[in-house]
Amino acid sequence: MSLLQLNPQDFIAYLKQNNLNRFSIIFDESSNLVKISDPKLQEIADFINADKRDFMKHEGMFFQVSSEYDILQSAFIHQTNRGQASGGLRYWNYETIEDLLRDGMRLSKGMTRKNALANLWWGGGKGIMVHNPNYDKNDTKLRKNIYQDYGRFISSIKGCYITAEDVGTSEEDMAEIFSQTRFTTCIPAALGGSGNPSSATALGVVKGMEAALDFLNLGSIEGKIIAVQGMGHVAEPMINYLFERNAQKVIAADIDDDLVNRIKNKYTNKNFEGRLVDIEDKSILFADCDILAPCATGAILNKHTIPQIKAKIICGAANNQLSNSQTDGHLLKNKGITYVPDFLVNRMGIVNCAGEQAGYIDEDPLFNQHLEKEYEFGVFQTALRVLKQAKDSNQTPADVAIELADAKALENNPIYGHRGKKIIASLASNNWHH
Repeated sequence: MSLLQLNPQDFIAYLKQNNLNRFSIIFDESSNLVKISDPKLQEIADFINADKRDFMKHEGMFFQVSSEYDILQSAFIHQTNRGQASGGLRYWNYETIEDLLRDGMRLSKGMTRKNALANLWWGGGKGIMVHNPNYDKNDTKLRKNIYQDYGRFISSIKGCYITAEDVGTSEEDMAEIFSQTRFTTCIPAALGGSGNPSSATALGVVKGMEAALDFLNLGSIEGKIIAVQGMGHVAEPMINYLFERNAQKVIAADIDDDLVNRIKNKYTNKNFEGRLVDIEDKSILFADCDILAPCATGAILNKHTIPQIKAKIICGAANNQLSNSQTDGHLLKNKGITYVPDFLVNRMGIVNCAGEQAGYIDEDPLFNQHLEKEYEFGVFQTALRVLKQAKDSNQTPADVAIELADAKALENNPIYGHRGKKIIASLASNNWHH
């Protein structure tokens, strides 16, 4: 069977059979191809070099098998012109190695664009730890060991990637990573960090909704009906922000029974409808509403779902909402739906993390400016600029946002230059994989 179609457990078995604990995939500018650290894995390099959808000259991808468990750990570095690659660590399930590679490339590329549009001097990266169903992910000993192991992994790649909290990873997990590396953010406040960034992320998405309403001359959130897919860390505070702005009704759906019941009990005095759904149930996307906020998994806006969507505006926190940024963006445009790109509005978590190294002050202006209507690089003004340019040029908002982000991403850091690429080159020359 193809290595790409192996499940992660069988792939780890293959690595062990070939005495491979680590491997790397590094882009070589002279050949315009990626090179993989071991010829036994050349099939993976060939796949990436031939890919036209998700690969975009990612500077480096690093992988290791956890020292104590059959768990694959990885770091995807897309682009580091603006600074060290930064993005959260996702602890997630994948059916195949191809699924892992595609998700890592898409997510890290999205972080490059998110950081660039937010005018942060960071590049884009993503960490992924692949859950092994043979283990209990709630086992405290397992979590402590694998997150400390991931911290050592991050230290080993010398700072080309700064990790943070993401789906499946908690603030407590970040403390374990921090115990083994300095290259992390989103650590607990007791350790000098900014903690969980979910509430900040939610507030940025709400600002994106307000920008879309302003662009369409539809007033404010007051009196609007909003449908939210997901009720997790970002969606929960978002619901609160919407009611603070006098939303008429919020409809939300999740697959977690306890979560749905808890949030329903929280809003018994509000016009809130909480739905418990099966993992395959996408009906929340088709609710009668003014704004749809996808806050769960990616690739949910596609040729199957878009024709059934009734919302005038789509603005949510989930990463990579479009299954295909070009074709699906045009489907939304042709249907008259105003789409605010996810990597434009879900930035506030990384903005929160970016300020950790500078210390803390009350009502931090560097943070708050992203939520102000006047700031050129804030969520509101950036969303308006993207939506207006899309309308004037007859493009999709996704295409315009990508163009703007990719241009900014090429600006080299004014202090360190393109240092991340040099770090990756040194890892390759020093045979990091050994």
